[in-house]
Amino acid sequence: MMAAERGAAANTLAAYARDLAAAADVVGDLASADKEALGGLAGAWADLAPSSLSRRCSALRQFFGFCFDEGLRADDPSAVLPRPRTRRPLPRVLTTGEVDALFRYAEEQAGIERSDAVRTLTLLELLYGSGLRASELVSLPLAAVPRDAPLLTIIGKGGQQRMVPISGRARTALSRWLPLRGGGGRFLFPSRGASGHLTRVRLFQLLRQLAADAGLAPEKVSPHVLRHAFATHLLEGGADLRVLQTLLGHADIATTQIYTHVESGRLVALVNERHPLGRQ
Repeated sequence: MMAAERGAAANTLAAYARDLAAAADVVGDLASADKEALGGLAGAWADLAPSSLSRRCSALRQFFGFCFDEGLRADDPSAVLPRPRTRRPLPRVLTTGEVDALFRYAEEQAGIERSDAVRTLTLLELLYGSGLRASELVSLPLAAVPRDAPLLTIIGKGGQQRMVPISGRARTALSRWLPLRGGGGRFLFPSRGASGHLTRVRLFQLLRQLAADAGLAPEKVSPHVLRHAFATHLLEGGADLRVLQTLLGHADIATTQIYTHVESGRLVALVNERHPLGRQ
């Protein structure tokens, strides 16, 4: 359903499948479920967080909408599903000083040309320097590395392709990593695991360890946090929101606009500090 219509990513498909299975555990066969059956989900799922409840109901609405559109059933009973109000959390952002601390330690360790340390530095450069998603980074094919043009070809969510710039620092890190990567395979960061490439879990672990070694709280650092730092620091530097949308691979500008809320705090502080009335 979603795979055919929207080109959804594998992780998204798996999440929707789990949500539909959770609904089926309560109401039975979804294909024949009526409004009365669906009405009982609000009580059965009363203990869920608003975000989880919203996601499950969204999966059901898409399922029943698809069934109705395809003529698989004569009605769409999803109108009775609850619509919890969820407030999207603001992204946690590292300061430039914290990012500098990560890079200082990573560069120091990579200075002795240990392959694992050079790999970590390269991962860090691409996460913060290009704003890649964790899944995009770990599955980067070797062929995506530019030979001349300072751009990476990224296959993002739903199989959408985009070009993202790669910094001179990242290209230098890549030039150090490529001779050390060893082995064959088509991935930039190969692994002996089933996927053939570094996993997202391992990337998360590497960054947590790097943060601890660099003197930062490990829970503050993750691939997602570094992607947020990339976006926020670009916006603070004057980047256009539409440009940021392209770099991040967001299909909808509304997704990118969350960064304006992060930036607004700095703007308020600026007005309070610099405006004549703010100093009175």
